[in-house]
Amino acid sequence: PSTDDLAEEMEDVDFEDEGAEEPDDEAWQSEDDEGVEDGMEAQDDSEVTFSLHSASVFCVSLDPKTNTLAVTGGEDDKAFVWRVSDGELLFECSGHKDSVTCAGFSHDSVFVATGDMSGLIKVWRVDAKEEVWSFEVGDLEWMEWHPQAHVLLAGTADGNTWMWKIPSGDCKTFQGPACPATCGRILPDGKRAVVGYEDGTMRIWDLKQGTSLHVLKGQDGHQDPLTCVASNQDGSLIMTGSVDCHAKLVNSATGKVVCVFKMESVTPKAPIGEGEEAESNSVESLGFCNVMPLAAVGYLDGTLAIYDLSTQSLRHKCQHESGIVQLLWEESSAVVYTCSLDGAVRLWDARSGKMISEYRGHSAEILDFAVNKDASIVVTTSGDHQAKVFCVQRPDR
Repeated sequence: PSTDDLAEEMEDVDFEDEGAEEPDDEAWQSEDDEGVEDGMEAQDDSEVTFSLHSASVFCVSLDPKTNTLAVTGGEDDKAFVWRVSDGELLFECSGHKDSVTCAGFSHDSVFVATGDMSGLIKVWRVDAKEEVWSFEVGDLEWMEWHPQAHVLLAGTADGNTWMWKIPSGDCKTFQGPACPATCGRILPDGKRAVVGYEDGTMRIWDLKQGTSLHVLKGQDGHQDPLTCVASNQDGSLIMTGSVDCHAKLVNSATGKVVCVFKMESVTPKAPIGEGEEAESNSVESLGFCNVMPLAAVGYLDGTLAIYDLSTQSLRHKCQHESGIVQLLWEESSAVVYTCSLDGAVRLWDARSGKMISEYRGHSAEILDFAVNKDASIVVTTSGDHQAKVFCVQRPDR
């Protein structure tokens, strides 16, 4: 690797984990800032930068109705609702006491919900910019709005999944195994939800009855914690991803595993010596294409795998220099977006497996991103304390 590559890798190192004292932290800060003044800033392809956060920005969502507003949450215990066009602050979602790791708008953009790691969830009415509801659960793992109603779902570290009507607060809980409910997704019919757990099991819940329709465990489940779940457009297929590097395709009506996509390791695992760590890999994100029978799986080792669902086979492997954090499909084409630990957003043509374009501008890893409906902009959040808006519309696509 050239010195430039090494320098880039160094930028990704998170020095805060070394147990550094607070003053050190500030010293790093000022050194970074000096570098920027000296014109050392790398390329920035973004149109708008939102920089009101004072620490890593963990999550972002766009308002579904107009795609003109973003909500971001960060390690500074803050969440902000702001305008995508110019980065103008609309209002702050104040009162959180821990890192805001979940944030999203209701299906009609009337409400925005913010949730922090300690389990404090708040809902705000967007037009009035005021808090209308709050509730405290156990440590929060994930949160999602219902696709057709003012109903909020959240999974917690004690294994429960909570469901509330907003703003009345009517509540129902779905009790999973006594381990964290690590990921969840409401299926497109709005009647069922799929929840993955740390013990490798997955459940499909009937939201009305509060009963579990299907449980996948043992051989049918995963050997390690689930990291992500997704469903196709009509909800007939579910995909689960896990730390065990497997992605499972499941028929949501029968609860049966249709097939398992395994990422074969390129290098044989060498025996681990004293104090050495095994190269870790896991499924970090996955999703279905709406216009072709394709699914994409993103791995921590930087592999983007495009699987053909009709033949249940690997179609393309797209290699990234560093781990994939998240992937999203364009709504009406076979283009998949990835963001990775190297701070870049990339667009891939899933038919050819070729990269279409790459956008840079962050000086640290991208932690979350969102694509608007007509696939003209991408909003990213990063460990560099910033959120950015990139224009990705190209006349030739």
